[in-house]
Amino acid sequence: MPDSRSPRAARRRGRDATRLVVTLLLPLAAVPSLAAQAPAARRVSLGDVVRLATEQNAGVEVAHARTAQAAARIRLRRADLLPNISASAVEAGRTFNTATLGFAFRGADGSSFFNPDGEVLGPVLSTDLRARVSQVLFDAGALERLRVARTAATAAGTEADVAAERAAGQAAAGYVRLLRADAQIAARRADSTLAADLLGIAQDQLTAGVGVALDVTRARSQAAQIRAQQVAARLERDRAALELSRILGLAPDERLIAADSLAALALPETAPRDLDLAVAQRPDIRALDAQLVTATRAERAIRRDKLPTLSAFGDHGPIAGDGTSYLRTYSWGVQLSVPIFAGFRNEGRLEEQAAARHELEVHRRDLARQVGLDVRGARDELAATREQLDAARERVALADQELAQARERFRAGVSGNADVVTASLGLNAARTLVIDALTAWHVARISLARAQGDARSLR
Repeated sequence: MPDSRSPRAARRRGRDATRLVVTLLLPLAAVPSLAAQAPAARRVSLGDVVRLATEQNAGVEVAHARTAQAAARIRLRRADLLPNISASAVEAGRTFNTATLGFAFRGADGSSFFNPDGEVLGPVLSTDLRARVSQVLFDAGALERLRVARTAATAAGTEADVAAERAAGQAAAGYVRLLRADAQIAARRADSTLAADLLGIAQDQLTAGVGVALDVTRARSQAAQIRAQQVAARLERDRAALELSRILGLAPDERLIAADSLAALALPETAPRDLDLAVAQRPDIRALDAQLVTATRAERAIRRDKLPTLSAFGDHGPIAGDGTSYLRTYSWGVQLSVPIFAGFRNEGRLEEQAAARHELEVHRRDLARQVGLDVRGARDELAATREQLDAARERVALADQELAQARERFRAGVSGNADVVTASLGLNAARTLVIDALTAWHVARISLARAQGDARSLR
């Protein structure tokens, strides 16, 4: 069995260590060449993703389309109060069966002009060129329905604000996830450098005859574990970028590069707001208020459908019986319509609309309570995550100090690298803890902004 301390074995282990270091660093060195082949990346900041989300998120575009539909319904309701003008040209011919006229034409002697069993008269030809106009003079129900359409359009506009606020919050949270993935990659890169350094020390000590092969094995195992973590971090980063692209409405192949870092992200401090003011600021509350106004006016419109309506009409045009002698004729009038009984149709519509309004009122009260819980919960979460972040940073400092002490002992040959591996794994976990705490802190700040209706102001 060859001696593990022989020069040949030492050279072989040195070559193996070199290959391992190259294997660890090769993915990092290949990143620039891969980036050169990839499409041009878009560099975005927090303000950029919030702006893009409020402009081109699919939910926002759908909400704007619904607003346009509501605006079009205003014109439809206005048409009920505007004049209706039409023109027609009718060329007609008709024959008659005298037996179906209901009476007999008789002469002075009592004889019938027509066959008692019926005979065909005609055809009777006529040409009628006519213009018609009608105008509603008073219709309280139609006027109120126009007002309902206007308030419904306002409610649809507030729904667009709700969609924009939701998209802004989702984009901000997605951006933080992207920053977290970038921070994980950077942390694993630092761990990889540390693992390669530890492997080099273990190999040098083994070559010098003051180390053991177990230390080299431990160092290789740690390096392999970190390499697996690097792969997982890159995959997480790709997923976060794809999800953010979906929220922003970008093409899937468009690469995103964050202009910020998780540690340097300067989210604006969201000042704690009075709860009543926070409720008034929320777009979803304002949307429900607009829907309540619409429902109330819809009830009023149904009640006013029971009122009389007044309209005017008229027509004018030439008419001829044989196509040659045209004579102008006209008709006009004023019509008063009084609804008396419609089979309880209006009563059923009124009950249905009242129930819909009550549903909106219940939803509004529940949402107002939920807003209060969201604001209080976000404030508590922000305070707790701040304490967690301070504790995590202290843990990193201690883990870094522990690793430095373990490395000094290992270099001096006082102990093996088991303590160094343990300390480096502890530093690895501490760095991840800081990343998670920073992420939770930023998410809590975004949650508070969303709870207070300020997500679109994030920059």
